[in-house]
Amino acid sequence: MGKGGGCVPSKKRKPLVVSDDPPNADTDIPVPLPDTAIPESGGFNSPPKLRIFIVFYSMYGHVEILARRIKLGVDSIDGVEGVLFRVPETMVPEVLEQMRVPQKADDVPVMSAVAELAEADGLLFGFPTRYGAMAAQMKAFFDSTGQLWREQKLAGVPAGFFVSTGTQGGGQETTVFMDKIVTPAVMMFGERFWKLIALTLLEHYNWTAITQLAHHGMLYVPIGYTFGTGMFKMDSIRGGSPYGAGVFSGDGTREPSETELALAEHQGKYMASIVKRFGRPRTLQT
Repeated sequence: MGKGGGCVPSKKRKPLVVSDDPPNADTDIPVPLPDTAIPESGGFNSPPKLRIFIVFYSMYGHVEILARRIKLGVDSIDGVEGVLFRVPETMVPEVLEQMRVPQKADDVPVMSAVAELAEADGLLFGFPTRYGAMAAQMKAFFDSTGQLWREQKLAGVPAGFFVSTGTQGGGQETTVFMDKIVTPAVMMFGERFWKLIALTLLEHYNWTAITQLAHHGMLYVPIGYTFGTGMFKMDSIRGGSPYGAGVFSGDGTREPSETELALAEHQGKYMASIVKRFGRPRTLQT
């Protein structure tokens, strides 16, 4: 795993639960969105439910917690359902045991055949970060979609991302950025600047993954600032960005805050509304 990348093993690890850092009722809860922000549904007569596949890799559980909360958001939109999938693990069990990786729940199947992606009406991909990019397990999964790419089976499918990263400084490998921008800015703005950098890095991790969507012809759907004014707050650590939901995991023991989970649920609702407006169940397509 990378420095400042994803989670790292900790002897003090405790089961992940939602933290007691509640969202601020005035700033962290999604504001009511205008009709143009979350579109109305199309005019189908009782079609089969649209399906959004939530495909993720989660080593220590942080991304999985986001994925399950995203599913709640998707399922709350009438006519749309979220379907959870894991990507295959690439590390051998002996190594995972040494890294104290917990066992995975049995209720989420592994997507062993990438051809299943073509059955989705929308896609959301979740992953932790390694060296400022997606985890190798998720990259290996994307690398196995060559046949779908050759046939452009995913072209036109709405898709988005959600992420987890270990630290605020993960991914700061660009020397020029550090020397020419970060150091002077820290001297001028102090701690508030580092919080801004943390959010910027989460955006960077999503940006490095957008190329996967572009080559498949998928339609990238960011959430923008539809979550509300809480996205502008800088007085506490909060994962997530206009690119999608996110969580800071620290050494693996930091618990997702309720605000981070609320943003994940919002992303599920938002993606479901977009798919509902523009999507047509693939079972009806010819």
